[in-house]
Amino acid sequence: MPQKTAVIGLGSMGYGIAQSVLRAGHEAYGFDVNAERCRAFAAEGGRPGPLAEIAPELDTVIVVVLNAQQTEEVLFGAEGVVAALKPGSVVLSCATIPPDVARDLAARADAVGVHYLDAPISGGAVKAAAGQLTIMAAGASAAFAAAAPTLDAIAETVFDLGEVGAGSAMKAVNQLLAGVHIVSMAEALTFGMTQGVQPEKFVEVISKCAGTSWMLENRAPHIVAGDYTPHSAVNIWLKDLGIVLDIAKGGQFSAPLTAAALQQFVAAAGQGLGAEDDAAVAKVYARNAGLTLPGET
Repeated sequence: MPQKTAVIGLGSMGYGIAQSVLRAGHEAYGFDVNAERCRAFAAEGGRPGPLAEIAPELDTVIVVVLNAQQTEEVLFGAEGVVAALKPGSVVLSCATIPPDVARDLAARADAVGVHYLDAPISGGAVKAAAGQLTIMAAGASAAFAAAAPTLDAIAETVFDLGEVGAGSAMKAVNQLLAGVHIVSMAEALTFGMTQGVQPEKFVEVISKCAGTSWMLENRAPHIVAGDYTPHSAVNIWLKDLGIVLDIAKGGQFSAPLTAAALQQFVAAAGQGLGAEDDAAVAKVYARNAGLTLPGET
């Protein structure tokens, strides 16, 4: 059955999610602080209407904002959408947030009869636009049932991880690996340059060897092209790896690789690279070693 679905946050992931919802035949509404993104989605067939007016009719709300603070504001702030939703509707919370925050938001939604699915996402902008995301979901069976048509539209794989909080915990595990892999890729690529290995040859060879990773194959070509248009920005990792380390600290768990990777992203942000693609962390290594990356003079 077609659903009425609102996507709040039309960034690189959210816009693709909204497109996938629309393509699947649902009534899709898109909202973002950037009015141009809203107009662009409306031009593709997104439905119009102020969120406050259409909220009581919505079946599903997908929240794809930056962090826990923005998620809470969207759901429970002065103009929070949850208060206007009908009982039995469902919120899919897709931002990377701490597990305890997810549990708190779920309890507050449940108190007014709204389902909450702890639903962090992975796959990048390309898979978001293709409706092929991986969703690390957690919540009650009723929340999964309420969200099923929308999940079918946006995801290739949906994991049911149990109670709320488990999805966010798994996303933290994923982000630990992804952030470390990006930094290790940048370190290896620039290390290779000191030995005469050119970036394009690095990608050609290592992507076929045991040392490869999804992040290497996805991000290293950005360095080869000298294109740091942000698909996922450096600043994202200050937040996400910060969450990982906060969780680790709370559990008295030492995570030295995560800490080292975070420091390289912090260094990149300190060099003014925070809004660039996260592959720009390679510039930290290059500048320290006196190397010239592709596209630089």
